[in-house]
Amino acid sequence: MRSYKEVIECVYTDVKNITDTGKVADYIPELAHVDANNFGVNITTIDKESFGVGDFEKKFSIQSVSKILTLTLAYKFEGVKLWDRVDVEPSGNPFNSLLQLEADSGKPRNPFINAGAIVICDVLLSHLKNPKEDFLDFCREISNNPTLNYNEKVAESEKISGFRNVALCNFIKSFGNIKNDVEEVLDFYFYTCSLEMTCKELSEIFLYLTIDNFTTQKGERVITESQTKRINAIMLTCGFYDESGEFAFRVGLPGKSGVGGGIIAIHPDQYCMAVWSPKLNKKGNSYKGMLFLEKFTTKTASSIF
Repeated sequence: MRSYKEVIECVYTDVKNITDTGKVADYIPELAHVDANNFGVNITTIDKESFGVGDFEKKFSIQSVSKILTLTLAYKFEGVKLWDRVDVEPSGNPFNSLLQLEADSGKPRNPFINAGAIVICDVLLSHLKNPKEDFLDFCREISNNPTLNYNEKVAESEKISGFRNVALCNFIKSFGNIKNDVEEVLDFYFYTCSLEMTCKELSEIFLYLTIDNFTTQKGERVITESQTKRINAIMLTCGFYDESGEFAFRVGLPGKSGVGGGIIAIHPDQYCMAVWSPKLNKKGNSYKGMLFLEKFTTKTASSIF
């Protein structure tokens, strides 16, 4: 841990002083109010050692990072049947694209683009009695953190500005790949994206994808090792929208970004790291977050390749 701590402090100082050419995601009105200069990092190792620097204990809206959590729960319920509804291929298109859905007859390319995550939310709606409460309970259980919650203001802000997601959901419904009421699916989707966490909490909640035989406080497995392997694989190939190849090339870890500026990166059997910096590059990924992770894995020689 000591060597990680030294490298993190060194890289953090280096990246903090670099001019950030990114832009905050202001198309969700509530996200525009976030201080663009926030910058935090936290690492949690498989031994549960934790170290953070900067704004690592400030809560922020994790946005699309939550798509790993909805996917995990849906995969737990459905098993391999899940892949009949959503594919596992990189998209090569922006995260909110409608184009590909037409060509693919309403089957989203992967669970991490908006269309795929909306289908995943539809799957969960068919399994959960009280979707928002049940999903939150699942997140609290796997993180052993009873304080996790949604940000109501962000959820409402997404609802009033989410025209593209409304279009996506209706379009998929027209192909028969949305089974529940469109408004209920979207309401649940917007809430899952509004989940709030700190870098420290984020680096802890994804330990189940890092540690072999991970069990919750209740002594239960979250998903099987085979399912864990597959989720990590989709993160590596699809976790950064149409910049996923770039992330694999520069950083070399499975990861997932969100337009709130958060990124998580996982080194199986070693650590989970969360970085937060709200200014995004043109592809919708945190500019400083990607830069930090690239420098960190280069200095520690800790990519999976």
